[in-house]
Amino acid sequence: MTPAIAGFDYQRVPVADGVCLNVAVAGSGTPVVLLHGFPQTHLMWRNVAADLAADHTVICPDLRGYGASDKPAETGAATYAKRTMAADIVALAGALGHDRFALAGHDRGALVAFRAALDHPDRITHLACLDVLPTLDMWQVMQGTGAAVGFHLYLMAQPPGLPERMIAASADAFFGHFLDVWTNDPEAVPADVRAAYLHACRDAVPSIVADYRASAGIDVDHDREDLRAGRRLRMPVTVLQQDWGAALGFDAAALWSAWAPDLLHTTVTCGHFMAEEAPADVAKALRELLGRTPVKLEAV
Repeated sequence: MTPAIAGFDYQRVPVADGVCLNVAVAGSGTPVVLLHGFPQTHLMWRNVAADLAADHTVICPDLRGYGASDKPAETGAATYAKRTMAADIVALAGALGHDRFALAGHDRGALVAFRAALDHPDRITHLACLDVLPTLDMWQVMQGTGAAVGFHLYLMAQPPGLPERMIAASADAFFGHFLDVWTNDPEAVPADVRAAYLHACRDAVPSIVADYRASAGIDVDHDREDLRAGRRLRMPVTVLQQDWGAALGFDAAALWSAWAPDLLHTTVTCGHFMAEEAPADVAKALRELLGRTPVKLEAV
């Protein structure tokens, strides 16, 4: 049996032509949407979601191309552009009756959340991004031997064909590698959840690669366009991040500050999968974010 978030109701919600998202929903109160990262599904939020559902409506979808959500074939760069995936999330919230909502994302989900907040600032009240840099900044700081930690970024940036074949040939070893090396506490991802992640990834190699391929192309273009136009995040922003900036030689807080005038940046000591390794700390940080009053910023 596939694990589920206890106490959450599951449904499939149409968000675009031919695309439905699998989503778990529970609680009542102001809405919070939680977006998962790689190589995970919405299950990564299971502990944080249960905490927040005590006084919020909590919405946990599988992203387009992941988990039990639809996986449209990559017909062009836009299919898995973060702009497209962000539009999915805005449509999902609207379909569930929420015109405005808080948004938190981890890893890939944080990139979708970042794009949603830039493209739909009137819909996103608060933004949290966990352990990621904006796409444009990420590619600019990845250099030298330190970039070896991101070998998968370069592999999946290649044209269609080779990366899909290579990964599919040893999918469990490939995706399991990240579950092993990115966590400080292996017990934070129980065996049944790990098996669910690997099963979901095994069935989604083409769409996962397409997601990463978009981040080496169209997503960079969109970030660069916004930077040139002076667009910034117009809501309170919290960033939780490992101290990998020091290891790679950049100031993560400074990079984020350039995008987010109302920023709280916190360095954490757990592994990459912080919502699973330190759920109480993540839930506390999200609650503190939701308590911040939006500062009126000039629209661009």
